[in-house]
Amino acid sequence: MGPGPGIAYEIIKQRRTAKQGDRVEVWCAHVYPVCGLNVMKSIAILGTSSNAGKSWVTTALGAWLWRQGVRVAPFKAQNMSNNSYVTLEGGEIGRAQAVQAIACGLRPVAEMNPILLKPCGNSVSQLVLLGQPKTHIRAADYYQHIETLWETVCQTLEGWRSRCDVLLLEGAGSPVELNLMHRDLVNLRPIAYLEGRWLLVGDIERGGIFAQMVGTYGLMPSDRQKQGLGMIVNKFRGDLSLFSTAGDYFTQHLPNLPYLGTLPYQTDLQPESEDSLCQEAEEKGSGAVLGWIRFPSTSNSQDSQPWQLDTGVQVRWITTVEALQTAQIIILPGSKNTLRDLQWLRETGLAAAIGAAAQRGVPIVGICGGYQMLCQSLSDPSGVAGDAGTVAGLGLLPAVTTFAETKSLQQVEAIWQGDRWSAYEIHMGQTQAIAPVESLLTLQSAGQILPEGMRQGKVWGTYVHGLFESAALRQSLIQQSSIRDYVPSPLSWQDHQRQLYNRMADLLEEHLDLEPIRRYLAL
Repeated sequence: MGPGPGIAYEIIKQRRTAKQGDRVEVWCAHVYPVCGLNVMKSIAILGTSSNAGKSWVTTALGAWLWRQGVRVAPFKAQNMSNNSYVTLEGGEIGRAQAVQAIACGLRPVAEMNPILLKPCGNSVSQLVLLGQPKTHIRAADYYQHIETLWETVCQTLEGWRSRCDVLLLEGAGSPVELNLMHRDLVNLRPIAYLEGRWLLVGDIERGGIFAQMVGTYGLMPSDRQKQGLGMIVNKFRGDLSLFSTAGDYFTQHLPNLPYLGTLPYQTDLQPESEDSLCQEAEEKGSGAVLGWIRFPSTSNSQDSQPWQLDTGVQVRWITTVEALQTAQIIILPGSKNTLRDLQWLRETGLAAAIGAAAQRGVPIVGICGGYQMLCQSLSDPSGVAGDAGTVAGLGLLPAVTTFAETKSLQQVEAIWQGDRWSAYEIHMGQTQAIAPVESLLTLQSAGQILPEGMRQGKVWGTYVHGLFESAALRQSLIQQSSIRDYVPSPLSWQDHQRQLYNRMADLLEEHLDLEPIRRYLAL
C-alpha cells in the first residue's frame, strides 16, 4: 500500500535563499503538511549508464528545490543495493533515498523506495517491500512478479500526489536497455504514469559522451522523448573551457532536448555511494591505514565515511593478506551473506591474518555481519541470512550467533562516553555472550537504556550502523592503536552532511542553466 491520508513527514530543517550570496538556515521540528496543490509535478533523473551520477544529481536538485521553497521528495521505485537505511518506523530503504530525503528536508520513509533488492550472491536477492523484508528470490523468478510489483509502485506514487509539490524519481542503469524495457519499473514507466518530465545525466569520464546522449535519446519511444526536460554532462575533470562548444554539437544532434550544462567533478562534494562499494567514494585520506575488509557481499560500506573528516588516516578496502599487513586498525563491515563471506576470509588467508593481527595488538572492529564473524560460532540452520549451516567463527569474542527468521530493524540513539548520536540496526540473528565481557555502547530505544555490543581488549563488536559518526568514539579507537599524527575534525558528521548538500546545490546553480526546470515548475 502507498501512504495513507494520515501519514505526514517531519521536516528536519528549512533553508531559503534570502539574496544572492546570503543564505539563512532556520532549524525546526514540525510536521510537513499535506500540500495544497491540485497537481503534483514530477521529474525523473535518468542516466545513460550505471554510475552516471543519478543519485548525486537527485540529491543536489532536491537540496536546490528545497531552498527555493518547494516541498520536494525523493523516490526510487526499485533499488538494488546492500547499502540500506532504517526509517523511524522500522522500514528498510536504500541509503541513497535516505540521503536524498535529508537533502530535501524530510525524514526518510519507506514510501521513498517501495522495492529494495539486497543481493546475496548466486543471482539471489532479498526482496524488501515497502520497508519490510519478504522472501529471498532468484532473478529469473523476480521478473515473473513485475506486474504485481508495478501495482505497488503505482499505489505508492498515488500516495505522493497529495504530499509534495515535486517528486524526484531516480532511475536505474540506463532507461533504454532494450531487453529490459518491457519490464521496467524504475525508469520510463513511472514518469510516463505521472505524465512528468525527465532529465538525462551522462558520465563524461566513460568517454563517448555525445554517443551516450544521442544514443540514449534515440532509443527512447517517441512519446517518451517528448517528456525530456534537458540533459546534463557529469563528472568533468580539468579545464571546462575545453568543452565550451559542447552545446553546439548537442543542439545539432538533439535539437529538441536542451543542454543544461556540464558539472565538474569535485572530490569534496561526494555524498554516500549507492553501491555496496564504490571505491572512489569510499577510499580517501592519507596517513595511517584503516583496513576495511572488502567481502564479496559487503553491505553498508558507508559506515567508513565519517573517517574522511579526519586527518592522519586513510580508508583502504582490503582483499589480500599483503594489503592487511599495513593496516593499523582492521574493520570487518556488514555482510549480506555472513557465512559465505566468513568462508571467503578463510580461503584467502585473511582469517588467519586477522587473528595474527589481533595477537599483535592491532585493534579489530566488527560491525553487524563482521561482529558475528568475530564470535566463537555462527549457526544458521534455515539459511535465512545466506548459506545454511553452522561454522566456527574467528574466535576473537566470547560469544555465539544464531540466525532466525525475524529481522531486527530499528533506529536507536547510541551513547559513548557522553556523546549521543542517531544510528540504526539491520540484522538477522542474535549474538549472546558465553563468558563475562564488557559491553561496547549504550543504546536508547523505545524509552529504554540498554547495553549493546561487546569488547574484549582491543576487539570490538557491534550491530550499530553509523558507529563512527561519533568523533569521540573514533578518537577512542585511535588511542588503542599505534597511530600518531591523527587529528579529529571539529565538524560533526551531521553538520558536514548538511553543508555538503548545500554546496551541491550551489554547484548546480553555478554550472547549469536551470531555467527549463524553473519554467516547468513555475518557480
